[in-house]
Amino acid sequence: MSPDDVKKESDFHLVQEELSDQERVRLEKWKKLREKGIDVFPHRTEQTHSVFEVVRDFFHLSREELEEKQYQVKVPGRIIAIRKMGRATFFHLSDYRDRVQVYLREDLIGPENYELFDLFDIGDFLQVEGRLFRTRTGELTILAEKMTFLAKCFHPLPEKWHGLQDIELRYRKRYLDLIMNPEAGETFRIRSELTKKIRQYFDERGFIEVETPMMQVMPGGALARPFKTFHQALGINLYLRIAPELYLKRLVVGGMERVYEINRSFRNEGVDSQHNPEFTMLEFYQAYIDYNQLMEMTEDLFLFLAREIHGHEELPYGDNLISFKKPWARLKYKDAILQYSGLSRDRLDNEKDMMELAGNLTPEAKPATYAKALDIIFDKMAKEKIIQPTFIINPPREISPLAKANRQNPAEADRFELLIAGMELANAFSELTDPFEQRQRFEEQAVMRKTGDEESHLVDLDYVEALEYGLPPTGGEGIGIDRLTMIFTNQKSIREVILFPLLKPR
Repeated sequence: MSPDDVKKESDFHLVQEELSDQERVRLEKWKKLREKGIDVFPHRTEQTHSVFEVVRDFFHLSREELEEKQYQVKVPGRIIAIRKMGRATFFHLSDYRDRVQVYLREDLIGPENYELFDLFDIGDFLQVEGRLFRTRTGELTILAEKMTFLAKCFHPLPEKWHGLQDIELRYRKRYLDLIMNPEAGETFRIRSELTKKIRQYFDERGFIEVETPMMQVMPGGALARPFKTFHQALGINLYLRIAPELYLKRLVVGGMERVYEINRSFRNEGVDSQHNPEFTMLEFYQAYIDYNQLMEMTEDLFLFLAREIHGHEELPYGDNLISFKKPWARLKYKDAILQYSGLSRDRLDNEKDMMELAGNLTPEAKPATYAKALDIIFDKMAKEKIIQPTFIINPPREISPLAKANRQNPAEADRFELLIAGMELANAFSELTDPFEQRQRFEEQAVMRKTGDEESHLVDLDYVEALEYGLPPTGGEGIGIDRLTMIFTNQKSIREVILFPLLKPR
């Protein structure tokens, strides 16, 4: 070791200014490892298996089969438990998905290396090389023949049962959540699997995955308040996208008849169990279909995902069992309000009464129109009671400015929302393809903005011009990936399915 490698104690700094006794002991152990010439910041390691792969590939083998084959493995992982018994030690290595036992014997690994293990702590990363066997109790175990230090954990980990109960701490320090709670890692593995299977579904049906701008000169594609920023070089305001919709439909105008995007979108709104200002959506568009075919496609997609990821068509969610078996219920918007709100038909049709009721439900944002009032009433009095997959169809055209009007009732839109477990999972419609009507709709929205409705659409003349080149009959849909993951992992909060949800600074 060169003189430069030997540092004074004052040169070692951890984030905390005041260290606990345990942290000081761990720091001293790390220094001793350096003094012994151990590479305390190794560049890489050569492994044959992860912890999960060892359990997956060898757990089914008997004691006799392991003895016969003499399987040798090199496995890195984090030490999560240590049980020392004189000249033998058992400890467990873990990755974010599983754990495996290691048996360390002084007579096999040598006295010097066995003493070296005293400098390791729970939380340290270690690679073990050795042979697989089963103990007398039948536990799959690695008989260690060689150890390689990989990283020091300078802070004691929370106690398994008592140290990581603070929900906010789990979100702020997701790395600790993943270390201590294997079920958290499983949630995010399923989330990853969902996006893979979604891509498989659309790729097999001839869709093209695309990317559209996240910074936009004019936000559009949804009724929401955007985040605003400024581009220094161009000297212009930009907005983080609230949806990719208008750009994806431009691609359909250009001849890309089937497109989809798994995208990050941003909405300057509150945070609760179902909302995070930064979220992930799937949006897809297909030419020559309408919202009826989109409903059939949505049923197929969700059923495909349930079978592929969980192997069956029903998933537990809280106290309910969600069934994705077809067909799903289809319920008209007003009928859904009647069925679940307890309001009478006469009262529902009384515009003044409904605007007053909606104003009482949201005193901070009183509705300016009857359609907006119905939207509030549905959201506050009906939505959470709809548990099984249900298409809520034909809401007011006024709150659907990008959707075709219904032929039988032009005051309604050819649109649906998919409700599952009281949450909106999808929003879809037959796209408005008439450039003249689209411009008129935008101008109506602009009037509403002047009255203080910040969630109304701006007049996007560039998009209207794109429509003037011809948008064929098209169906388009957005599906919330975060909420979909909540359903597939039985989580009641969106923060459980987003690795780093937005939190108020401490």
